[in-house]
Amino acid sequence: MKKYIVMVLLSAGLLSSCGEYNNVLKSTDYEYKYEAAKAYFAKGQNSKAATVLEELIPIMKGTRFGEESLYMLAMTYFNQGDYVTASHYFNTYYTTYPRGTYTELARFNSGKALYLDTPEPRLDQSSTYKAIQELQMYMEYFPGTERHEIAQNMIFELQDKLVEKEYLSAKLYYDLGSYTGNMSQTSTGNNYLAAVVTAQNILKEYPYTKLREDLSILILRAKYDMARESVLEKKEDRMRETIDEYYAFKNEFPESKYMKEVENIFKEASKFVGSVEEEY
Repeated sequence: MKKYIVMVLLSAGLLSSCGEYNNVLKSTDYEYKYEAAKAYFAKGQNSKAATVLEELIPIMKGTRFGEESLYMLAMTYFNQGDYVTASHYFNTYYTTYPRGTYTELARFNSGKALYLDTPEPRLDQSSTYKAIQELQMYMEYFPGTERHEIAQNMIFELQDKLVEKEYLSAKLYYDLGSYTGNMSQTSTGNNYLAAVVTAQNILKEYPYTKLREDLSILILRAKYDMARESVLEKKEDRMRETIDEYYAFKNEFPESKYMKEVENIFKEASKFVGSVEEEY
């Protein structure tokens, strides 16, 4: 009997809550609806708050509630994990209120929302570029804030994601190795040069990437394999380039986890070159 009474009371409470929400939606008292939206937001009922605020935004624009209601709407979507919509409304806020109460937060959260929405490195990174741009704009507009370092670290993480995608492209070229031309089965070539150029471009654009060592060993491997498969008249010159790359790698990464492989490449490349010890 007690269990039945508890269930009835719970149901009544739920019905009362649903009834209250329906009354808010039907109401034409916009200040009442605004206060209800704030209450839903405060209780973490972001979906309800968003529904009410979506209706209020065009009505509240230009009133004393307009600014706060727009920022609150953006936060409801952020809290629900709908980061693209959240960023859109944060952007709308700081565009509409460039000197508003929440402008700094809106710019920061717009970038943070896009940061949280970026995909894994193998996928298209258009949104990653957009997130970097948004965070860089925040840093330009608010250079001395407590969130400046957080924004910078997010940019570094996003750049590492871009580097990883490009690294995967360079590695794919390397893994493809040699190929036979379509027009003639006797015409062969390789993808090693593409691997080298791609990796070198990454290092030029992102010289401090955490993947610098991995990119550098990839360049060394690709140069050696390209030299190894070269025709005789080009082999020695390309092996010399490989040895140059070996010294550059060894100087930069003397304790590298790849050192055993690096030394083996040097040993093999040296066989094709005149007195290496004298030259280097």
